[in-house]
Amino acid sequence: MLILYSLLLLAALAIILVGAELFTNSLEHLGERFGLSEGLVGSVFAAVATALPETVVPIIAVFFGGHDPTTGEHIGVGAILGSPLMLVTLALALVALFTGRQRGWNQPLKPEFSGMVRDLGYFTVAYSIALMSLFIPRSGGVPVAVGLSLVFLYGYYVFNTVQASARLVSHGHGTQADRSLHLKRIGLSHNFWLELLQLLGGLGLIIAGAKLFVTGVETIAALTGLSALVLSLVVVPIATEMPEKFNSILWVRRGKDTLAFGNLTGAMVFQSTLLPAFGLQLNSWAPSRDVLWTMAITLGMAVWTLFLTLRRRLTPASLLLNGAAYLLFLLVILLPGR
Repeated sequence: MLILYSLLLLAALAIILVGAELFTNSLEHLGERFGLSEGLVGSVFAAVATALPETVVPIIAVFFGGHDPTTGEHIGVGAILGSPLMLVTLALALVALFTGRQRGWNQPLKPEFSGMVRDLGYFTVAYSIALMSLFIPRSGGVPVAVGLSLVFLYGYYVFNTVQASARLVSHGHGTQADRSLHLKRIGLSHNFWLELLQLLGGLGLIIAGAKLFVTGVETIAALTGLSALVLSLVVVPIATEMPEKFNSILWVRRGKDTLAFGNLTGAMVFQSTLLPAFGLQLNSWAPSRDVLWTMAITLGMAVWTLFLTLRRRLTPASLLLNGAAYLLFLLVILLPGR
């Protein structure tokens, strides 16, 4: 039975990845069509697209997960907190590993500076608010007010990014799609409507895959006796963050550092605002040991990456510390007898 549901997780992952690939491929073409900057496409459109799996998973887990609402909430909270942790630790470390072997470990990485600082700055502020929200009163509409403030913060972030887009395009950071539209390969005529059709098709696959994945996680948690929160902190992000890691590695290997890092850091901003705004409405949004440990590692690594960016020391070697932080997280979260 356990093997069967493990295969279900793999099938769900495959569906999610196909959907995310269709979505991001169409976004590149739409970005080029409308003359958008790499920063805007990477930090907003590609980031939101590849963040859809981890966005959909907690919503489906809470509202359509199964017969146990508490388990669904634990999966939701785990998905919300595990995703930014995965991006700021393992994802950046994987980008560093692939880039270090190609360019040299001490060669500086070159994402567009203002966009990188903007993304990490917004993330640090928003995630600090999310961390403090663990200790706010659960009555009197306070969680709703804090959630709305996070939604507003993300809206203002998008506004700033859009404002910077035209300037970045004029400085040579315009988006260029270097792969043909996937649906065109089956003989269809390439136009705006085909790009939009592929975009919506990718979204549908992502939602279907997320539903399958939640079902598998709930069942495996019941069969193994593992905490649904711990399982979702570790397993869900590994699956749902694959699109970000895969696309960023491809982009950075092709020298598109702005798209590669924007894809990751833009998703981090999305995940530190809109998702916690939803999560802090749940009863399981509480300062437990696992939650606090996860958020402390995430915030610490975000500050470290921002420090490297500001000091112009963002190199593959320096980002290996992010990977070490993820290993430390796993050691503590999966420690026997905890």
